[in-house]
Amino acid sequence: MSATTRRLKLGIPKGSLQDATVQLFARAGFNIYVSSRSYFPAIDDPEIECMLIRAQEMARYVSDGVLDAGLTGMDWIAEHQIGHPEEAPLVPVCDLVYSKQSFGKVRWVLAVPEDSKYQKAEDLEGGRIATELVRATKHYFDTRKVNVDVEFSWGATEVKPPVLADAIVEATETGSTLRANRLRIIDTIMESNTQLVANGTAMADEWTRTKIANIALLLKAAIEAQGRVGLMLNVKRADLDLILAQLPALQRPTVSSLSDADWVAVNTIIEEKTVRDLIPRLKMAGGQGIVEYPLNKIVL
Repeated sequence: MSATTRRLKLGIPKGSLQDATVQLFARAGFNIYVSSRSYFPAIDDPEIECMLIRAQEMARYVSDGVLDAGLTGMDWIAEHQIGHPEEAPLVPVCDLVYSKQSFGKVRWVLAVPEDSKYQKAEDLEGGRIATELVRATKHYFDTRKVNVDVEFSWGATEVKPPVLADAIVEATETGSTLRANRLRIIDTIMESNTQLVANGTAMADEWTRTKIANIALLLKAAIEAQGRVGLMLNVKRADLDLILAQLPALQRPTVSSLSDADWVAVNTIIEEKTVRDLIPRLKMAGGQGIVEYPLNKIVL
């Protein structure tokens, strides 16, 4: 098969991460078109074939070779590998720190009712724990030699204590849902973020490995650009030091000569949240022609 007709089989997480993943790919330059009637989204790259897979199942299908690569959480990778230690490990390609609500990590926490007597994991000896992350939760309690009954929760896990469970292990970004259900966090089981993982056999193939690496490069570049903007301005050479003292640059600002030898152009990258305070200071320090512009990708 020629290189022009080859296709990478890529898993996109269906469910809570789906929209955030599609948006991330768009910023990376890949437009994915999801239809409610199909598990095979279209993508504007003829070398990629997408499939929607639940994040909980992604590691299994990548490990089995049904998919060449896929995006899923470190939590579900751990859940799969704890349950299938005999399988060849997945090949981690890159960390992609984003989640359904924010560009941050998700915590799986052990939580109990606010007014319960439980203060630490050991206090739950003989108790019942409800969670979707069953194997990792069992492993957590086994390492502490605490005997508990861990049962799979099909959803609405937050409402189960204290009647249906003594405690839960649940994923949270902000903790707001737990607080709304009068739950108190007593420990963190693990932190998780999305990873791009690949099948070992697929990574042994040069074309597939290169394609996956290029996708990873663009996805990481899109994440690096999140929350940052470019800023350029003109300034007299005599005022340059005053301007540079104001700039918290990602790297050192680029300073370029202009046709007028007394002036230079300054170009830099900054956090978007600092712009409203920074621009007035730059103006006062002698900056002129100040332009703020959006960034799609930053390749480090």
